[in-house]
Amino acid sequence: MLKKISRILLIVLVILILLGAAAAGFGPILVRNKAVESFPQVEGEIQVAGLDGPVDVYRDSYGIPHVYASTHHDLFFAQGFVHAQDRFWQMDFWRHQGAGRLSELLGKSTLETDKFLRTLGWERVAKQELELLDEESYATLVAYSAGVNAYLAEHQGPDIALEYAFLPLLNRGYEPSPWTPLNSLTWAKAMAWDLRGNLGTEIDRAMLLKTLTPQQVEFLYPAYPEDHPVIVPAFDSAGASLESALGQEGHPSLSALMPLLAEAREETAALDALSGGGFEGIGSNSWAISGELTATGQPLLANDPHLGAQMPSIWYEVGLHCMPKTEDCRLDVAGYSFAGTPGVVIGHNDRIAWGFTNVGPDVMDLYIEKINPENPNQYEYEGEWVDMEVVVEEIQVGSGKTIPHTVRITRHGPIITDVYGLETFAEDTGVEVPEHYALALRWTALEPSCVFCAIWEFNLARGWEDFREAASNFAVPAQNLVYADVEGNIAYQMPGNIPLRAEGHEGTLPVPGWTGEYEWQGYIPFEEQPYTLNPAQGYIVTANNAVVDSAYPYTIAKQWSYGYRAQRIVDLLESAPGPVDVAYIQSMQGDNKDLMAEILGPILLDVEFSDGELEEMRDMLAGWDYQMRMDSAPAALYAAFWRNLVEATYADDLPEFYSLGVSSRAFEVTRRLVAEPENAWWDDQATEEVETRADIFRQAFAAAVKEMRKSAGKDPAGWAWGDLHTITFPHQVMNAFPFLKTAFNRGPYPTSGGNSIVNAVGWDPGQPYVVDWLPSMRMIVDFSDLTRSLAVNTTGQSGHPYHPHYMDMVDLWRDIQYHPMLWAREDVEADAEGLLRLEVGD
Repeated sequence: MLKKISRILLIVLVILILLGAAAAGFGPILVRNKAVESFPQVEGEIQVAGLDGPVDVYRDSYGIPHVYASTHHDLFFAQGFVHAQDRFWQMDFWRHQGAGRLSELLGKSTLETDKFLRTLGWERVAKQELELLDEESYATLVAYSAGVNAYLAEHQGPDIALEYAFLPLLNRGYEPSPWTPLNSLTWAKAMAWDLRGNLGTEIDRAMLLKTLTPQQVEFLYPAYPEDHPVIVPAFDSAGASLESALGQEGHPSLSALMPLLAEAREETAALDALSGGGFEGIGSNSWAISGELTATGQPLLANDPHLGAQMPSIWYEVGLHCMPKTEDCRLDVAGYSFAGTPGVVIGHNDRIAWGFTNVGPDVMDLYIEKINPENPNQYEYEGEWVDMEVVVEEIQVGSGKTIPHTVRITRHGPIITDVYGLETFAEDTGVEVPEHYALALRWTALEPSCVFCAIWEFNLARGWEDFREAASNFAVPAQNLVYADVEGNIAYQMPGNIPLRAEGHEGTLPVPGWTGEYEWQGYIPFEEQPYTLNPAQGYIVTANNAVVDSAYPYTIAKQWSYGYRAQRIVDLLESAPGPVDVAYIQSMQGDNKDLMAEILGPILLDVEFSDGELEEMRDMLAGWDYQMRMDSAPAALYAAFWRNLVEATYADDLPEFYSLGVSSRAFEVTRRLVAEPENAWWDDQATEEVETRADIFRQAFAAAVKEMRKSAGKDPAGWAWGDLHTITFPHQVMNAFPFLKTAFNRGPYPTSGGNSIVNAVGWDPGQPYVVDWLPSMRMIVDFSDLTRSLAVNTTGQSGHPYHPHYMDMVDLWRDIQYHPMLWAREDVEADAEGLLRLEVGD
């Protein structure tokens, strides 16, 4: 006991010294010295129990591990070991998030988030998935977990990661528990949440109908534009609009639902803030090009997934190689993994390459459940009271008390409004009976599946048929899978559990759960899901645009990203100056052209100004190429104009909770609106005059010039988009602590790009121009010679602050530069900064 107290006092003393030193200016030195203690060993030899044989781990000049072993068990064991070496804090945080156990790690500040996560039940589902795994998949997770635990067995507290030196400020006495296979599976649920699709839209549309007409709501959510590309046009689709359920007989009034919807919106936003997801307009790019169009005659594949900015990067690059390759040891793969899970998520093996973008299907529905007023654990279904499944979750708060949390589950899913204060519903609404209603969430991710099983099969696939068979197991989150191989094939597959809804159920608004009329009827059969192999145009482009058009017999989604990035990628491929090579792909991934600027710029240049100075400023945009480069003054002025135009046009018509944003939906809504200069949306409701398009353009431009002069100086020659459009990579926990975040965060850095641009470095009008999501990595695979493939991460390989590989890729990433994606062992050895041999120990 005395030893434990002494240890706690020592930790507290260290923290106080560090904080005091920080105030005196010595903090960075002391923190840096403390951080060094957690840097991993990358050279020499380590005896490790649990291996089948020796394992070689080469670290290249960017700290990326290339693992060579003689069995699959040892490869996954070693991957767990190196993940723990570089990223264990990230792994620990993610497993607590995925399980709804953040309060065990961070204390009471995350209790409400844990309640919401336990209500959703990510860990409950992952436990079911664990029971369903086949023997080989389970063995993969066991081997990986053993590698993580082998590292933890020899490292404790701050020796694992610097974060554990400061954790006692939140939670004294915490020690990481051993890694388990379950910990790896819960991360899939967190990713499914970040890529979830339309829950926020469903809530927003319902809440907008309180103040707007259905026609106005539809205007804000337009159909996918017919002049923008679809991924698989040959699948022609049919998605006729169906009547909404709200307002039908027996349905509670929309006003009655507003408090539930508002609180659901707040809780999802809180989880998004913690997880780094949920941004309006977020997406990804990928494309594959046939050898018929390339300089080498072999395919090229490019991918850059767009995710929230964080420190360290969400991705961890790794190579896993059987040496020698045998019937029992076939793995030979390189690419990007998630710390906490075995295998490579996006990358290539010696035969195929693959990339992901999010489909964004409608896989979530809110059901309004009618609750028995005499028994809150019963709900009505088809005229009868049905018992709910009741689960009592025990939430551990730090090292202190355990708090019980009751979860109620209907046939549609968990009752999520138990978390949102349903007890105040009647008081909030003034309606007598709404306390007898609740909202349940049905979501495909709350049904057992195994997305990582599909990914492990991708790692081993030898061709298109193998890959497609593996894709049939990729249930959620549904991804656009782009493929290329050494045989010269390029291909695409959309997998996933996409609901078939009953007639009359669009999935765009909450529906009655008690009638039985709005049930899912199953899922789109995999054999009928869109795919293509070697299309005639010689390329495949996915950028979260529509997968199919209106002739397809099933509904995948009612809302897509509106195809601006996809259109630009297609334009660049169609206008390539010659056969496409890696350098041209690189320039495409870094393309900064804003297609909305190309629409609005000429209109603005035709607007008459009575103020000669404003007219002179406006003429800065004449001759501009619409590229949002970080050193561009016109780009900075245009961005300010665009933000102010959206604000001036829409804010006066919309409720306070709602923002149209500045991404692809705002692009498409505004593109349609500018074609109607007298449309009522242009009118400013705050004035007695009736404004037109020209009036609002003048108003928005004047506000933009005023803003730029205030923020960037009076001389436009000194303006630069990158001075406004900056990225700070925030640590997911320590960013909340002013005295600590400087040790973990990095930035700000100027960046190019913007929303709905191929170089999709996104920002939100709530925090103007500051980057919050971005291309989380970039990869180009060259099938003429895999050793010529390129890649880059956002930050660096290491999760340890002050490590040489903590931030050594950020300038490469900002400048659209890359590092070689090392493949041949001789190249790995030539570039190695260290060789660590893991030997069989006792």
